[in-house]
Amino acid sequence: MRRRELEKRLAEQQRAVALIRSAGAGVEAPGPLRARVEAQQRAPRRTRRLPVLAGASAAAAAAALGLVVFGLGSSQEHYRAALAGTALAPGAAGGATFTRTASGWRIELDATGLPRLADGRYYEAWLRDRAGRLVPVGTFNEARKVTLWAGVSPEAFRAVTVTRERADGDQSSSGEKVLSGTLPASS
Repeated sequence: MRRRELEKRLAEQQRAVALIRSAGAGVEAPGPLRARVEAQQRAPRRTRRLPVLAGASAAAAAAALGLVVFGLGSSQEHYRAALAGTALAPGAAGGATFTRTASGWRIELDATGLPRLADGRYYEAWLRDRAGRLVPVGTFNEARKVTLWAGVSPEAFRAVTVTRERADGDQSSSGEKVLSGTLPASS
């Protein structure tokens, strides 16, 4: 296997581990069970087995979620787009990976050659369909390892652009494109 493929797989596994850890933290027992656990915690030491069982149940739930995440990882729908710099940022380049989730499309964007923006300036990523309709998918200050989200399908919104923006109350695109690319047609 090539090094790049191994690095991609490692990054995917690290994201899955982080998801599993965060899922375990979000598991909460039902109210009646919590009441019993709290009552037993106040009881003499020999009856304190339920908290251990509740913790084991939470760990099992997190492990099951991990199996689902790893199991679905190989069958999830993915799209990739190469992004090129424009006349405003000729040295910029990057890529965007789209992954279907239950909540929409997770977009992982990574680019080089763009300076960090601050003081009311930021980058905004957009998707555009053939009719020219723009959908904003997120803002960021630095284009390294950015996660964005879209509620529209990359099948219909194939053009990807990144613009420079100002916090001026105008929610429309500035038109100052610094990165641009198109998702390849699916087969």
